Amino acid sequence: MNFVRLSQYFSELENTTSRNSMVGILAKLFRETSEGEVDKICYLLQGRVLPLFEPIEFGLADRMIIKALGRAFNKTEDQVNKIFKAKGDLGIVAEQLRAEAGGKGDKLLVVKVYEKLSEVAFFSGPGSVEKKITMLSELFSNLDSLSCRYIARIPLNKLRLGFSDMTILDGLSWMLSGTKKDRPAIEAAYNVRPDLGFIAETIKTKGLAGLKKTKPVVGTPILMTRAERLTGGEEIVKKIGRCAIEYKYDGFRLQVHFSKKVKSQKAKVKIDGQNLGLFEDDKKEFVRLFSRNLEDVTNMYPDVVQGVIDQIKAEEAIFEGEAIAFSTKTGEFLPFQETVQRRRKYDISQKAEEIPLRLVVFELLYVNGESLLETAYQERRKKLESIFVNHDKTNLAKKTVVLSEIQICDKAKKIDEIFSEAIRKGLEGIMAKKLQGVYQAGARGWNWIKYKKSYSAKLEDTIDAVVMGYDFGQGKRQGFGIGDFLIGVYDSQTDKFLTVAKIGTGLTDEEWRTLKVSSSKYQAASIPKRYVVDKAMKCDAWVEPKMVVEINADEITRSPVHTAGRKMGKSKSGTAETVIVPGFALRFPRLKTFREKQPEDATTVEEIEKMYKRQGH
Repeated sequence: MNFVRLSQYFSELENTTSRNSMVGILAKLFRETSEGEVDKICYLLQGRVLPLFEPIEFGLADRMIIKALGRAFNKTEDQVNKIFKAKGDLGIVAEQLRAEAGGKGDKLLVVKVYEKLSEVAFFSGPGSVEKKITMLSELFSNLDSLSCRYIARIPLNKLRLGFSDMTILDGLSWMLSGTKKDRPAIEAAYNVRPDLGFIAETIKTKGLAGLKKTKPVVGTPILMTRAERLTGGEEIVKKIGRCAIEYKYDGFRLQVHFSKKVKSQKAKVKIDGQNLGLFEDDKKEFVRLFSRNLEDVTNMYPDVVQGVIDQIKAEEAIFEGEAIAFSTKTGEFLPFQETVQRRRKYDISQKAEEIPLRLVVFELLYVNGESLLETAYQERRKKLESIFVNHDKTNLAKKTVVLSEIQICDKAKKIDEIFSEAIRKGLEGIMAKKLQGVYQAGARGWNWIKYKKSYSAKLEDTIDAVVMGYDFGQGKRQGFGIGDFLIGVYDSQTDKFLTVAKIGTGLTDEEWRTLKVSSSKYQAASIPKRYVVDKAMKCDAWVEPKMVVEINADEITRSPVHTAGRKMGKSKSGTAETVIVPGFALRFPRLKTFREKQPEDATTVEEIEKMYKRQGH
């Protein structure tokens, strides 16, 4: 396929708001795509050259794209910048400049353009920025105007096609059968290997049957399972009976990939017959740490990496735990506000000494070539204990990686006692795990149940919400550039985000600054297509669905200006008249912390409705 043809598909997707129409367009694209290029097209649809979990970024800002455009079309930076200020989108600027320059450009193959973009992403070292600008300017010079629009946007992560990975999975299903009936099977494989390129290539080459053989691979994160919520021991016993109870820690959930067999190599891309990869070190052990949102955070936590190397005796394993800061004097875990300071890109070694982490391991997903995803929890736990060099409580102060403590219970009173003990220790609450339950990768189910501390008399848990936009500040907050922000929850039925609150109080000065800096990275030119927002909640600035925050609130109420759960209903009088049922809203919402989550893992509309009903409504 020529890149100009792919750009035409990009344009169709960009100008479509209907999710079903997007699915149809993607299905058509995938049918037209060859086996050798479908993986690359899937990455380009994400505005990348590798899966999201590979830490390969283009490292280019607006001014560098401006330089590349100026060089390609014989313009000064000031001339390009003037057009950019008028248009607000470097993609449109690139398209305009290419059209003004005349000529149709070369019909480069998608594979060739992908290789060039990969070179831009991978190139590093002295003079790398200048080299990247040169390579991009050559691409602009050789492509048509529509293609230039997307070549300018991809390195900036601003492709603006307006869909999630789930829409791509629907497109693959539609390609196979003209329906979404194959989506569950495709999604099950994706949850184990969240690599759209791999999924699409497997379907193209081996069909749906090929996906059934999808197994975990060390180095590719598995989408983490999620827990349901209950509020007491009696409810837990009634739901899953005799179960394992663990403390619920408030730290960073990490998925650890460990192997003594795999070379320490992050990624491979073949360009001009050569493997282009990043080799980090000569250690015989391979260790990767992934966050809940699939980010590779290995370099942030060197103490955890060393602890894994010292304390794991398996040949290879994938396991999960919670990393929490602790006091070297007392051995006690520290509040999340201390732990969060370890998430950083600079001064890592110094902060590791100041605030050491302990990884409390609670799950084993894969060991020595065997997938444990379909294995009962009790058996997974036994195998987990077997991979540690020493998992008893002796010399605990010297261990960075430790096993979680569990208690097997079938009495509601005992579960409530363990919960109270957890709260006294300053922990979040407890987790209850079904003894015969499997690990539901990427799914929420009753195999795991969380029982957390109540923050108020009515709302028993926090809400994970997506930051959707913000308003400019007044007075003191004018200096922050942000005065309040709009949050929403996820509707899995429509793959959209619906509003539940605007928050204007309860943040420290530092939190306002952090929110503004983070929001600026993901700022959108207009309201994203996946947002459903009432006109009363319009924001001064919109943000792409990238940031997840944990929110406390007093209770969930009904509001006519919020869209989560808003629908048409029948009037109470029994007449044929239809009325609008107000949406759900948070009363007195306040920020607790920023979360490492995918936006699709935020609290769902369905969960909000369940929490609302538990309040007695």
